[in-house]
Amino acid sequence: MTNLDFATIGGLVLGIVLIVSGMLLEGSILIYASLVSALIVVGGTMGGVIIAYSFKQLKNAAAALKIAFSEQQDQPRDIISVLVSFAEKARREGLLALEDEAYQLDDEFLKKGIQLVVDGTDPQLVRNILETELDFLEQRHAINRGVFAKGGELAPAFGMIGTLIGLIGMLSHLDDPDAIGPGMATALITTLYGALLANLVLVPLAQKLKVKSEEEILIREVMIEGILSIQAGENPRIVEEKLKAFLAPKSRTELDEQETEGGAVERNAAT
Repeated sequence: MTNLDFATIGGLVLGIVLIVSGMLLEGSILIYASLVSALIVVGGTMGGVIIAYSFKQLKNAAAALKIAFSEQQDQPRDIISVLVSFAEKARREGLLALEDEAYQLDDEFLKKGIQLVVDGTDPQLVRNILETELDFLEQRHAINRGVFAKGGELAPAFGMIGTLIGLIGMLSHLDDPDAIGPGMATALITTLYGALLANLVLVPLAQKLKVKSEEEILIREVMIEGILSIQAGENPRIVEEKLKAFLAPKSRTELDEQETEGGAVERNAAT
């Protein structure tokens, strides 16, 4: 079951609530409602994004949207623990002993790396294969977040286009004082919609996808280094210390505490 990222959800809800509250303090929220403005901003932004990307890329970006609202399940320290246990087993029983472990892995990237090692692939070739896959992963992620970034770039522009449309409509009815107010309102509301769509939704989502991508890439880099260390037959303790270099100091401390607690449990079970 995927855990929700409450930072994304909470930030979006908080922003909406506070903005709507500010609108209510100025009077009825209905004065900010304009179907014409919504059609111009949303329709124009969607049209521009569709022109900029292929339907396959748009479909992948829509599928990637759920990543922004879900927590990263695999943590670097958890992957380090798995790799260190693999290093211990490989040192005791040999690399071929990892074959059964590889088939039980859910992560396809780590599974592929372990299988390459078990098959006796040259270390440099193993690195090249995994780093090539990592490069293509980064490219796919860049396209996915680029879709939302492009939307964030276009929305304010279409807000300004809507403003021009509203001003043109207003100026064309200067002989009718009753039409000036609605025309000016449409002009300003369209700018408001474009700014809100870009700065509250699209740009933050693009940034969140970038952060999630960096987290996943870090985990993949840890995997690559760990796999190659296992293949080189390095001491499990050295493997652990090498992989800890990828972690922030706080995460290293948490990993050390986790190992200390695990060791205490094992000693208590032995007694």
